Amino acid sequence: MRPVELATVLRALIGKHRELKTEAEAIAAEMLSSPSVEDIAGEVFEAVTALGVEALHGRSGKQPWGYVEPTEAAWELLEEAIESTLSDMKRCVKIGQRPAAEAICCGIVLGLYEAAEEESPPGLLGWAPDFPAEMACHTVCELLKALPAEELTSTRNRLFKALGGSVGGWGHMIERASNRLLTGR
Repeated sequence: MRPVELATVLRALIGKHRELKTEAEAIAAEMLSSPSVEDIAGEVFEAVTALGVEALHGRSGKQPWGYVEPTEAAWELLEEAIESTLSDMKRCVKIGQRPAAEAICCGIVLGLYEAAEEESPPGLLGWAPDFPAEMACHTVCELLKALPAEELTSTRNRLFKALGGSVGGWGHMIERASNRLLTGR
């Protein structure tokens, strides 16, 4: 079944069995509040390393609107590959699930770092070698931008502590990007 069909079935079940509503809400809250950083990192790693260069066909080169460089097309495809995970992170902030949003952010950054550490970048990463590092900075900044001002510094500090030495030299780069965001420079 597709997700839309599953949602329809769930709504019908809850409509017929009102006693399931509380249990369904509790399960949903638990799932949202405890995403596994490792699972998310694995999903992101797979998403960005699984895209082969054949994905560039039709997206790069001469197009009806002009010429698209393969690197530009690779970036677009890689962004699309993790777009839903970024959206999940932002959605968690909106619904008040800050710990889940932070876990998703850490998972994205770690998955990108692992992808960047591949000896010979597979597939599209060979066309966009800076993508993982730049997207890691972007991800942290997107999380921080979604938060109220009073939570920025504490959240940033928790992220740096959670990521620790897991991202090698990226730590300084992510810190600089988040500092620019916080100071407006």
